Amino acid sequence: MEDDLLKKIRKLSQHYAYISLQMHEAVARRAGLSGTDHKYLGFLMEKGQMTAGELSTLTGLTTGAVTGLIDRFEKKDLVRRRFAAEDRRKVIIEPNTENIMLLLAPLYEEFRSRSENLIASFSDEESTIIETYFEKAIEIMTEATDQLNNKQS
Repeated sequence: MEDDLLKKIRKLSQHYAYISLQMHEAVARRAGLSGTDHKYLGFLMEKGQMTAGELSTLTGLTTGAVTGLIDRFEKKDLVRRRFAAEDRRKVIIEPNTENIMLLLAPLYEEFRSRSENLIASFSDEESTIIETYFEKAIEIMTEATDQLNNKQS
């Protein structure tokens, strides 16, 4: 690949990441959340119920920060806390998917529709290339994140 094309793709990727942050911040503000709280809520939606310790490990937040995060979500009825049956010291965080969707889905409606139309405009071959790029990029970012986190320990 030519250096100029590689630079152009890298610049587009960075720009996409920046615009994505701005959009998610705007969605979060509309939903009455901070941008980071919005993304952590996404973790809970994707992963499902988990312990506060697991959420701390996943996000890199301290246990105290996770407690504050869960308090904020609980006040908005976006999660429920429950104690683990086998160990009452362990707190399970359950996302309230229905309330989360009621809060966030309307804010993504136009974006989702336009994104689906964009994706539909690509051929099957082009869609496969895009899918491959994202799968491999996610793998690279996951490995880089793991390496950075392991160097902290």
